[in-house]
Amino acid sequence: MMRVFIAAAAALMLVACGQRTPAYEVEEKSIAQLQADLASGVVTSEQLVQAYLNRIAEIDDAGHTLNSVLSLNQQALEQARALDAERAAGQVRGPLHGIPILLKDNIETVENATTAGSLALAQNMTGRDAPLVARLREAGAIILGKTNLSEWANIRSSASTSGWSAVGGLTRNPYALDRNACGSSSGSGSAAAASLAAITIGTETDGSIVCPSSAAGLVGIKPTVGLVSRTHVVPISHSQDTAGPMGRSVSDVAAVLTAIAGTDAADAATAEADARRADYSAALDVNALQGRRIGVLRFMAGFHTGVDERFEAALEQMRAAGAEIVEIEAAPAGMDALGADELTILLAELKTDLDAYLATTPTQVTTRTLEQVIAFNTATPAELALFGQDLFEQAQATQGVNDPRYIAAQGRAARTARQMLDGLMQNNRVDALVAPTQGAAWVTDIVNGDHFVGGGASSLPAVSGYPHVTVPMGMVNGLPVGLSFLGEAWSEAKLLSFAYAYEQRANARVAPTYVRSVEDLEPLAGALRQQAPSR
Repeated sequence: MMRVFIAAAAALMLVACGQRTPAYEVEEKSIAQLQADLASGVVTSEQLVQAYLNRIAEIDDAGHTLNSVLSLNQQALEQARALDAERAAGQVRGPLHGIPILLKDNIETVENATTAGSLALAQNMTGRDAPLVARLREAGAIILGKTNLSEWANIRSSASTSGWSAVGGLTRNPYALDRNACGSSSGSGSAAAASLAAITIGTETDGSIVCPSSAAGLVGIKPTVGLVSRTHVVPISHSQDTAGPMGRSVSDVAAVLTAIAGTDAADAATAEADARRADYSAALDVNALQGRRIGVLRFMAGFHTGVDERFEAALEQMRAAGAEIVEIEAAPAGMDALGADELTILLAELKTDLDAYLATTPTQVTTRTLEQVIAFNTATPAELALFGQDLFEQAQATQGVNDPRYIAAQGRAARTARQMLDGLMQNNRVDALVAPTQGAAWVTDIVNGDHFVGGGASSLPAVSGYPHVTVPMGMVNGLPVGLSFLGEAWSEAKLLSFAYAYEQRANARVAPTYVRSVEDLEPLAGALRQQAPSR
């Protein structure tokens, strides 16, 4: 039903524009390239919006059917015309003026429902812009629509299939359509990789920006918790939730982070944001790695030979850029226990934070508590068709943030994670830490759920609330893998600059080819065609 709606909406927008716009090629265009073409008159914002709508209709709704875009902003063309008028009058708001952006559908916008992928929120038309959306609009960005996600940001079940929601169905990975797009910002990852918008916004609690970014050959940043407002974003955990940009280059991500960072009076965690935020674009330096000590987290590697080969090549590129590589072999003591504390925190905060959010939704949303969402799912076959809701049930069984187990875990988890990361950096006298972000994307398995390979890089920055940047480091059997840069709190400018220096030297991003399966790629296809020996 939702896919039919999107295709019809795209068709109406084509008619509204009079005819299909003559080809302006948006594929793999950077924000800077788009802005230059807008400034020179090669394209207007209205034509740019239409070009992305055409592309969504051609390869997301039809063609490759990536299924990454959940809904479209019916006012996008009108808003683009208004921004074109501003430009014609000599008013350009900045690097995002007239640039179309897609948002994960747990972030509220005035024009569209915010569903978190759940049928329980299908009517969640709040009429509100999240403050991060207001900042994007103030910067001149055009909200093109919403992307699919792992339902409820992948906190409903311990046996989930990432990239699936009852509202949007299953998002596919554009590098191999049978591979998983990773959760929970799966739609944002696939849409950005496929150039369905200039850039996208995702959210992360633990891994949900960096995982889909790595799997889709993107740069992604999970900022320090508190740099970007979480108000009017469907929550999991106030201790770990944050939004962040996902794009095809460090420069694009830096431009968007500059726009969305800042203090929000309604989100106490952002009290320091205005003092800590920076012009992240201005901080980028191709020579940033020169003379820097970079710590290699060997205990987060070694899970796959192909990934290790790309990691070694990345380290050589950093050496060539002037970095001193410092080997760190041993994991901090107590990392295994950190995971149990994290789950305790997430479940308790989910109950409290989601109940608080649902209480603010419009009256047509009849599920006003987590308990009522659980009952709704039980009564709605489409919701539980692929997997259950055991994590929801465990969260409901807690006492929320009054639970004694939560209070104990919350008191030590973030402190412990910060001590671990700070200790790794200070004891080894390094400027940043690097590790493979995760393994290559797995084949989607709707029977058994997800099959994560690697992925240990996300948890320490997630629990500590520290920043995490992933950048493409090459391909493994036709699938992208990412390189993670980790650092101390509020070090986004430094990490993005290191990632930029690496990116400019390595040039490791490869555009997607939309093959059915990696088994169709040479030389894998040739090896698989070999006949078994006769008997």
